[in-house]
Amino acid sequence: EFLDELVETLPASPVGVGPDFLEISPENYIGRGGHVTAQLDRLRERYPLLSHGLTMSLAGTEPFDAEYMQSLRAFLSEMKSPWHSDHLCFSIAGGGRVLHDLLPPKMTRASATRTADRVRRAQDALGVKMAVENISFYLPAGADEMHEADFVGEVCEQADCGLMLDVNNVYVNSVNFGFDANDWLARAPLERVVQMHVAGGEWVDDIEGAGKTMIDSHGTDVPDPVLDLFERALARTGPVPVIVERDQAIPPLADLLKEVERVRAVWMRATSK
Repeated sequence: EFLDELVETLPASPVGVGPDFLEISPENYIGRGGHVTAQLDRLRERYPLLSHGLTMSLAGTEPFDAEYMQSLRAFLSEMKSPWHSDHLCFSIAGGGRVLHDLLPPKMTRASATRTADRVRRAQDALGVKMAVENISFYLPAGADEMHEADFVGEVCEQADCGLMLDVNNVYVNSVNFGFDANDWLARAPLERVVQMHVAGGEWVDDIEGAGKTMIDSHGTDVPDPVLDLFERALARTGPVPVIVERDQAIPPLADLLKEVERVRAVWMRATSK
């Protein structure tokens, strides 16, 4: 929605005004040409780029698509992204069918070991470090034998990969499942965090009026409880790059940049302590 406007502001905006970097999803650009790719080339002359994927299904069982991995490796090299992040979930099943959702794995040690092996193989195939993202989810995949934060830590340790900490996902899950988000952070391997996401969610009515569920919609401003949790996490991780995610109800670019500045103020306060 604001790609052309962002490009057009480049000559008028001094360095340091607006975003410090951009995050892109390779699935939106691989194999694509024309205007959008030309605009991306202009943006990468000005901004560092970080790569965030949507389709690797790291906790799944389907083999990685060799053609996609080869294309992704070339894309990452061209964009000079220092790592590639994707979700700690399964999203492909049944012989390659895309499920169009990020579904949670069963939180077991066997699942953690299998997932870590897939992350290691992805790192080898791509030639860059992987960073796994903790997801929001709404129904556990059966009885878990591990706390989610411990599961994330086990995968990161066995794979020797980074953690892309989504603070809003921690908050959303804590609200829906009734756990302490601060305890989640205390158990998580925050020393492996290379990047963070913050976003806003929305309440929706459950079926037949049984209650309400917080949805990770990326459709609102970042709420204060998420900013508070974000600040506490930053105090432990130190200065890492942070993305404000907005995928729905996208406001004008000027309003988005105001939201960036709001998050940046928290980042500056937390990292200067």
